Amino acid sequence: MDQMNKIEKKPTFLENVDMMVNDTIEKINIDSNISKILKTCRSVLQVKFPVKIKGQIEIFHGWRAVHSNHRLPVKGGLRFSTNVNQEEVEALASLMTFKCAVVDVPFGGAKGGLLIDPKKYDVESLEKITKKFARELIRRGYLSPAMDVPAPDMGTSQREMGWILDAYKSLRPDDINHAACVTGKSIDHGGIKGRLEATGRGVCEALKEFFRHPKELKKHSIDGQLSDQEIIVQGFGNVGLNSAKALFDNGAKIIGIAEKEGGIFNAKGIDIYQLEEYQNQKKTILNFPNTETIKNSNELLMYSCDILIPAALESVITLQNAEKIKAKIICEGANGPITYRANKKLLEKGKVIIPDIYANA
Repeated sequence: MDQMNKIEKKPTFLENVDMMVNDTIEKINIDSNISKILKTCRSVLQVKFPVKIKGQIEIFHGWRAVHSNHRLPVKGGLRFSTNVNQEEVEALASLMTFKCAVVDVPFGGAKGGLLIDPKKYDVESLEKITKKFARELIRRGYLSPAMDVPAPDMGTSQREMGWILDAYKSLRPDDINHAACVTGKSIDHGGIKGRLEATGRGVCEALKEFFRHPKELKKHSIDGQLSDQEIIVQGFGNVGLNSAKALFDNGAKIIGIAEKEGGIFNAKGIDIYQLEEYQNQKKTILNFPNTETIKNSNELLMYSCDILIPAALESVITLQNAEKIKAKIICEGANGPITYRANKKLLEKGKVIIPDIYANA
C-alpha cells in the first residue's frame, strides 16, 4: 500500500522544476559541484506580521526567496494568492535565475509571495497590508535597489509596486536610487513604457521566432505562417491578454479564451480588443457576444487548435490531460504550466513545447 501511494503521489511544483533542471544538467554535462550550487536556493525569508484591519488584528504570512545572488540585484515577482507557499516561492525563484541567464539579463533570481485573497480587502486595507509586508522585507535586507528588486506577479500590479516604492522611500529617504527598488511601476512612478505588455508580447515574439525556422516547421508537419494558426489562450490576465493582443495584431486567429470562472469559444475567431473592452465593463469574459460559453474552462485546453498558450497557473497540463492535448505547439506563457512527466509525454507525442524559461522571460 505504501508503495502504491509513492507511485501515485504527484510531484510538487518544486520537484517538477528540480527534475527539469536535473535533465538539463545531464544533457549539457555540467560539473557536479556547479550543479549542486545551481540546484540550491540560497536563502528564504518567512515573515508573519500583524495588521489592524477594521479594528481587528489579522496576522499575515509571507515569503521572499533568493535562489542565486551571483549577479546583483536579484529580481522576481511578488504574488498575492491563497495558494502561496514556501516551496512554490523557491521553485519560482530558481526559474527566475535561469530565465535571466537565458536572455542574458545580468540579475539573479528571486520570488516572493503573500498568503492572501486580495479580493477580500478594500483598497485602503490592501495598501496597509502591502506596505507592512514591504517594510518587513526592507528591514531584513530583502528589498532594495542594490540587492533585491520585486516586480508585479499574480494578484499584484502597478498599484502595489507604487505602494512598495512609497514604503521604501519612507524607510530609506537617503537612498537616491529609491525608484529602482521595484520594477513594473506605473509611468508616473518612474516606470518604463511597454513594461506592462512586455511578457505577453514576448510570448508572441517567441512564436514568431519559431515560425522563422522552416526546418522545424517541416519536422513537426506544421503548415503556414503564424497568421494561419488557430490559438487557444488560458488566462486573460496581464500575460494572456497581451499575448492574445499581440498575436491578434499579427493576424493569428484566437478561437478560445479560458478563465477561472469559465471559458469562451468561437471557431471563427474572437476580436481581442472588443473582448478587452467587454471585460473592463462586465468584469468577466463570459457571455461575450457570438461566443459559446464553456463552463469548465479546463476543457478548452483539450479543444482542437494549432497553438495552445497556458498563461495562467503552474501545473495545469499534467499526466491526466496530456494525452488529450490536440494542439501541435504549446507555448508556455505561465511559469511551469506543464508538469515534468506531462512534458515528457507531450514530447514523445511529437508536440512542440516552447518553454516558459524562454517564452515568458
